[in-house]
Amino acid sequence: MDLTAERHSVPLSDGNHIPLLGLGTYGDPRTTPRGTALECVKLAIDVGYRHFDGALVYFNEHEVGQAIREKIADGTVQRKDIFYCGKLWNTFHPPELVRPALERTLKALKLDYVDLYIVELPMAFKPGKEFYPEDQDGKHIYHHTDLCATWEALEACKDAGLVKSLGVSNFNRRQLELLLNKPGLKHRPVSNQPKLLEYCRQNDIVIVGYCPIGSSRDASWVNVKCPPLLEDELLVSIGKKYKKSTAQVALRFNAQRGVVVIPKSFSPERIKHNFQIFDFSLTAEEIKAIEALNKNIRFVELLIQTSPHHYARKATFSLFQHRWSDHPEYPFHDDY
Repeated sequence: MDLTAERHSVPLSDGNHIPLLGLGTYGDPRTTPRGTALECVKLAIDVGYRHFDGALVYFNEHEVGQAIREKIADGTVQRKDIFYCGKLWNTFHPPELVRPALERTLKALKLDYVDLYIVELPMAFKPGKEFYPEDQDGKHIYHHTDLCATWEALEACKDAGLVKSLGVSNFNRRQLELLLNKPGLKHRPVSNQPKLLEYCRQNDIVIVGYCPIGSSRDASWVNVKCPPLLEDELLVSIGKKYKKSTAQVALRFNAQRGVVVIPKSFSPERIKHNFQIFDFSLTAEEIKAIEALNKNIRFVELLIQTSPHHYARKATFSLFQHRWSDHPEYPFHDDY
């Protein structure tokens, strides 16, 4: 695959294109200073990034949108150059709430449309003002969800011109098949964020790998017995060969095999560093060697407490989708 800093987009099944390298914009609103996302997205656009991954639940879409608009205003880019992915949060699954949720994102961004809008998780929380509703015992309150009905509401948003492409996140094969086999399906999901690479390829669905270079070593949610991804001996040796870091090798590995990567960082140096993956190429043998390192490890485990009327279960959500993990997880951390 011939990739350059200026041209590294891959086609989606609906005729649109998605850049293989993007910037994740999540930042814990409790600890991230105001204006951080604004300045980092502007810097990223100057560096060459054109793909930005955000969400209403990140509470910073207004900053991301301002950054995009400012770089459009100063002539650096045009709107058509930018690819923005937003997400439908768990509390907005009922069909009547889907378009209002998307409109909240558009209002925050002050943009007319988003390029990709995805169902963030295939489960729902109780609708309401709280994004993480809990009962009196501090347990999450879940809500029945009809994924097909939610998807039909998303299709209506696409028909209305509010979004160019539709996708999903953290869907397993059964959940994907539920949508793909839905009677009257108008718009197929064009992207997915779990590790279902071969199945998705067979169905013309592009995989988006977030947390593609690992994550922090916070023992409160990370299995610290797992070896750190960026210290892997093979990645280190390949990096020395090309005079690249292990992070750059990991990003190039996925991008070169057609997996979109959206590493998140609010560090200007790392934002620049992560974009420098277009001046070298891995051999077929190196790709195979890295793929063979899969350890089927559940890197992150979060215990999600459910309300009494639901079965309590161990739930894992995915922000780490790389060769180290077969399971979706959902940690909150700084750089990944």
